[in-house]
Amino acid sequence: MSRTNFDQLLQAGCHFGHLKRKWNPAMAPYIFMERNGIHIIDLNKTVAKIDEAAEALKAIAKSGKKILFVATKKQAKDIVADKAASVNMPYVNERWAGGMLTNFPTIRKAVKKMTNIDKLMNDGTFSNLSKRELLQVTRQRAKLEKNLGSIADLTRLPSALFVIDVMKEHIAVKEANRLGIPVFGIVDTNSDPKNIDFVIPANDDAKDSVETILTAVCGAIAEGLEERKAEKADEKAAAEQAEEVAETKKRTRKARKEEEAPVAEAEAEKAE
Repeated sequence: MSRTNFDQLLQAGCHFGHLKRKWNPAMAPYIFMERNGIHIIDLNKTVAKIDEAAEALKAIAKSGKKILFVATKKQAKDIVADKAASVNMPYVNERWAGGMLTNFPTIRKAVKKMTNIDKLMNDGTFSNLSKRELLQVTRQRAKLEKNLGSIADLTRLPSALFVIDVMKEHIAVKEANRLGIPVFGIVDTNSDPKNIDFVIPANDDAKDSVETILTAVCGAIAEGLEERKAEKADEKAAAEQAEEVAETKKRTRKARKEEEAPVAEAEAEKAE
């Protein structure tokens, strides 16, 4: 069963592409027609591509790996923050810091710096600072939080990137390509899909379009997380059961030895 349907995507305006003069010819396979100078996206293909991407994302989540969501454009940033947080995934919705992937160790140092500032604030270390010094530290902390707070839990490189507007986020896409990290993306008719591993052809400007697609893929991620949780619970139960069986066998062997001991002693005495 599909995670979305034609009518749902149509109502969300996912079919509206860009003006014909702005199109990227590489998107031709996903374009249904032109209407009043605007390209219309084939939503049947969008439905299929959402399902394909959703299954891949579900598998990644089930394996316990992280998916980094990227959307810095105004109309998508709040939606991405909400949806990514709902499945406990990291996201970037402010400026993409160059080297966020390719220079990941430096980014981690910045995140640790933010964490250290928090610790020093909480233990009273900063109580002796002047107002000016405290203001500088507070501003530095706020800047770090704004740019890196949403990836504070990302302790290693993500296993995938999910990008809204691959043209705007071309630096993020390029870094992921360089490192071999698969890229999932909502790709509009003005964008180049060649560097995107999982293309979702759709309107990347309308809020409803972005929200509808993210709802579908995050639903798949949530399923993957639940299945992982269930599997771990089953593994724990199986381990506990195995331990219980082993303990029962141990007690049985001990009891048998205790029962056999008097008989063995009697036979030994008789032999003497």
